[in-house]
Amino acid sequence: MADELELLRGANPVPVDGPHFGDGPLDHHAERHLDLLLHERAPATAAVPRRRTRLAWGLAATAVVAALVSALLFTGQTTAPALAAPRPLVVQTDSSPVPLKELAERAERAAADNAPALRKGTHVQAWSLAMSDKKPPITLPIERIVRWNADDTHTEIVVATDPRHPGRPVLTDEDGEPRPVEDGHVLSKQTYPRSWSDAPPQSPPPTDVAGLRAYLQEAAYSKTALTTGELLDAVASLLGTWTLGARESATLAQLLADMAGLEPLGQVTDRLGRRGQAYVLDLPGTREMLIMDPATGAVLGLETTFTKAEPEYGVKAGDVMSYSAWMR
Repeated sequence: MADELELLRGANPVPVDGPHFGDGPLDHHAERHLDLLLHERAPATAAVPRRRTRLAWGLAATAVVAALVSALLFTGQTTAPALAAPRPLVVQTDSSPVPLKELAERAERAAADNAPALRKGTHVQAWSLAMSDKKPPITLPIERIVRWNADDTHTEIVVATDPRHPGRPVLTDEDGEPRPVEDGHVLSKQTYPRSWSDAPPQSPPPTDVAGLRAYLQEAAYSKTALTTGELLDAVASLLGTWTLGARESATLAQLLADMAGLEPLGQVTDRLGRRGQAYVLDLPGTREMLIMDPATGAVLGLETTFTKAEPEYGVKAGDVMSYSAWMR
């Protein structure tokens, strides 16, 4: 869907990060843009598209701006935070899809030297859509770092940040209501005691396909073989605890290649600027897009988008429900 906040920023003749500010002179482009906004004049060739654009985002932006104004009234913040949901990742039309079996073979070759190694702990940036039947949906971007210590305790730090808009305020709902906080604001920092359990995903993942399949099934608390959708959920749980090494990534790539329903689409650039191969799984009402490193088979990200509108929650088909981007 269109990023309404970006459209609003694009309509601002004096952006906060521009070379000219509100108390200084406007440049030629800003003066012309302001004149168009005030007098609704546009070249004849652009008149129709311009009206269509205004109609398209004007109604949708109303709800977003209402939520923003409410948040700003309570915080005194004057800089607009990132409210709108991220756009779905777009596959490059001129790229060639790489079958999962071929990717698994590449991963197997890349794992020959067993580097990098498996590490307990994770580093992920994630976006999730907060929905309510009484308020418009908003996107909550965070960065989570989990580090394990020698005594098997671990520390989790969660920060409000959005790499799409570095330095700009970020929305959070940690107090139950959406409000903007500064980029890099620490939402939580907590150290957890040693775990009493060594069951998956606490135990190290196996490096053989059959063992990994059983491991993920146990991690999902399932007594039956996992469907492909359930397997992707279990993979997300695994990556919430472990940063996979080359050997583990190759095993996971082989397991995914054996599953039904994941279709190769081609190359994408993820939200951290990394190139990856996209594989999609269509489920009732949603589409899962798995992004994998084209050389090593490592999982880079997982995106869930709506394929069916949910009007009661203000959600349209194509909206991003959630996105995770894992890093080493």
